[in-house]
Amino acid sequence: MSNEALARLAEERVDHRFKGLPPDADGLTVGELAAQRRNLFTGGFTTPVLALSAERLEHNLRLMETYAARHGLAFAPHGKTSMAPQLFQRQIEHGAWGITLAVPHQVRVARAFGVRRIFLANEVVDPAALRWFAAELAADASFRLVCYVDSVRAVELMDAALRGAARPLDVVVELAAGDGARTGARTEAECAAVADAVAAAPALRLVGVAGYEGEVPRADPERVRDYLRRLVGLAVDLDRAGRFAEAEEIVVSAGGSAWFDAVADVFAGIPELSLPVLKLLRSGAYVSHDDGHYRELTPFNRVPEEGALEPAFRLWAQVVSRPCGDQAFANAGKRDAAHDLDLPFAQVVRRDGAERPATGVTVTALSDQHAWLRTGPEADLRVGDWVGLGLSHPCTSFDKWPLIPVAEADGTVVDYIRTFF
Repeated sequence: MSNEALARLAEERVDHRFKGLPPDADGLTVGELAAQRRNLFTGGFTTPVLALSAERLEHNLRLMETYAARHGLAFAPHGKTSMAPQLFQRQIEHGAWGITLAVPHQVRVARAFGVRRIFLANEVVDPAALRWFAAELAADASFRLVCYVDSVRAVELMDAALRGAARPLDVVVELAAGDGARTGARTEAECAAVADAVAAAPALRLVGVAGYEGEVPRADPERVRDYLRRLVGLAVDLDRAGRFAEAEEIVVSAGGSAWFDAVADVFAGIPELSLPVLKLLRSGAYVSHDDGHYRELTPFNRVPEEGALEPAFRLWAQVVSRPCGDQAFANAGKRDAAHDLDLPFAQVVRRDGAERPATGVTVTALSDQHAWLRTGPEADLRVGDWVGLGLSHPCTSFDKWPLIPVAEADGTVVDYIRTFF
């Protein structure tokens, strides 16, 4: 990645664009503010404010690096979770092969910060985006981009848009996770037809197969493994048919954040093929983890001897109304908290510098700018208290905060993570 581009993030001026930051920091650069090492609770930050735990973030990065290495997997974490180039850099420093993305805009962000390997887990048929890809590939011989295809029609559109490109675009055939799943060719026969179309398209080069096991209908361990075995079998069949003759290695890729243990198990059994195999895992939510969706579904719950991810986000809101004995309102709502899967979880209450469990406090609803809190008899909650909320689904947490403080356990803010959505 480009150290120069990353360094420019520290030169950005703090102002009204960034929620929760101290008003008296306006005009400072992000780097100058970080150097002050202000305290999240006493340094002028305003509520609501989202913070990443410095220690838990580092723990999660190290854990997945170790996991991928232990299981012989290359790792391209899904960057759409954070869209944060600083985190891309840290993931690459922790052994990531590259970064997975989903749409052309995200590729442009990653390229602006010098990411050299991108796995685009989506099909792109927009001629303008494809021409931009071709220009990037022509301008930088070290840049590698791999993209999905799942239909003959898509191959035709992509080849037409890329005709005359200096380098072919590497593509992988996407096998759907079953009837009723999201994208992908539904059958192996359809995949073979797509592979044949790629072979006839000068602007494309077939380099592997891919899919997303998180879309398996009524997913359970055996159904997920059955699908992954189909994916491996597809790679074997296409290799026997000579469809990877132009490739330098064969990519076999899968891996959301709920079933990467199944991916590791099945990919361990990939037989020897005609070329080296890049076993590419794409799990991305691990970087911050969460207190809801993935905390329940993480494979580490099924294989605890592998370790455990730690939720790294906490959203701090302040109690602004206590209208009756069983109700309170805090000043964080849908604009601030992930809520597409589960509501936030009240975890701790902070008053006069002391922190205690949020016993008897439950988030029951979110308005645009308020969290509705139900309080039991044991809840000691007053107007002015800070409430620390755990969040569900990191994929819709980062997108609400363009600049996120990274705080150590004592509240010292040591860095700021810039996001681009």
